[in-house]
Amino acid sequence: MRDTLTNATADGLLFEGIISIRALLEGRNAGVTDREIRTVLYAEEKIEKSPREWAWLSHRSEEHGFELKIVPRSELDRIAIGTTHGGILAVCSERTIPDVSALAPKENGFYVLLEGIEDPYNFGYAVRSLFASGADALILSPRNWMSCAGIVCRASAGASERIPVFSYSDSGFLSAFKQAGIRIVCTDQKNSVPVYSADLSGGVLLVIGGEKRGISASLEKNADLTVSIPYGRPFPEALSAASAASILAFEILRQRNRFC
Repeated sequence: MRDTLTNATADGLLFEGIISIRALLEGRNAGVTDREIRTVLYAEEKIEKSPREWAWLSHRSEEHGFELKIVPRSELDRIAIGTTHGGILAVCSERTIPDVSALAPKENGFYVLLEGIEDPYNFGYAVRSLFASGADALILSPRNWMSCAGIVCRASAGASERIPVFSYSDSGFLSAFKQAGIRIVCTDQKNSVPVYSADLSGGVLLVIGGEKRGISASLEKNADLTVSIPYGRPFPEALSAASAASILAFEILRQRNRFC
């Protein structure tokens, strides 16, 4: 059994839980991702406890052509990152992340560039909020947490596999966004306006940096607007990227709803 599972997981990425699997299938059906599910490992103890879930997975296995294996839960615990997988693991292929040049910014689009986030859970939590707020796409540097896609998917409640993702190598692509009427909005405490006083309606590319490294100078110099999140008391530290993403993205959503 151990050799079989080792072979099954050797050349793929592990995704945990039924929420991740649903997101993987929805993202692929929507054309958002080309990631394939190769094998789903299902705890034998769950079949009687969750017959509807088992039936759903069986149908999806036939529909999408992935293998469905029944294994002891103890084996899933052995190969999973933790014990919160819910008795389900999916072995998946890599995902192609196209260059941002393939993205044609749409009028009034809401795009987000994430840079320098050093923790995959923080990254995933940020993506969850951004997707829920209505962001149209994510733009990431080549060094990003999609290499830990299973962790990111779980932390984002599947949002990372439902949202279009593009990569960039330098800030030159920003000129195309500006020509399309998309304003570049960076986040920083210096030389900024409070986010609640800023006009964030219309097309926006929101740039959010990690709490340690912040935003690179090449991006910041292209900003049309720099915003900050006002605090309720003096506090010298930055919010987590996930917290900042939630506040900023839902303020953008609030303003969009106001002007619709």
